[in-house]
Amino acid sequence: MDAPFPLPQGLLAELEAAYATPPRAYHDFNHVREVLRHYASVAEGPAWTQPVEVYLAVLFHDAIYEAGRSDNEARSAALAADRIAHWWPDGGIDIPRVRELIELTARHGQHAPLDFGKTAGADDTRQFLDCDMAILGAAPDVFDAYDRGIAAEYRGHVPGWLFRNRRRAFLKGLLARERIYLSDFFHERLDAQARSNLRRAITTKR
Repeated sequence: MDAPFPLPQGLLAELEAAYATPPRAYHDFNHVREVLRHYASVAEGPAWTQPVEVYLAVLFHDAIYEAGRSDNEARSAALAADRIAHWWPDGGIDIPRVRELIELTARHGQHAPLDFGKTAGADDTRQFLDCDMAILGAAPDVFDAYDRGIAAEYRGHVPGWLFRNRRRAFLKGLLARERIYLSDFFHERLDAQARSNLRRAITTKR
């Protein structure tokens, strides 16, 4: 996890504990590491305008996650604001921007590329959201493990038939969109594989 700035060990311990509570089949700290891998790809390619703020948004974006709740993102954003203020009280970090990015993940699948404008900051937004959704364009076995992980997280919280119906509707909605990925960087690299994965997943959720 090569951060663009020094990370306190205490913060990492806090995050790893948060991502283990409750135990999760997908939205754990391994998910953060995977999103950070895509963060690094962007850093080496189109680059980030606010690398520190985006990095922190990645670290905290699923810190609070309880399957079936609609306020996970808002609670994670609030936690991020609190812990950033604690660890970097004079760090000059744009905390509202970190909160904004995290809260936007609550509406995955509803954004369009031009929703955020054409500024460099808008590029950050698109690329950050795409980093979190890059799993859709992963190799088939990796995507399938992700899909099973999501199902496992909802088991016991939502009746199986209801989860399958909602999940299938969500995946169909993604597939029907003109653009699955908001940025050109991810669209060009992952769109074809993502559509293949989605089509296959949809046919199994009946």
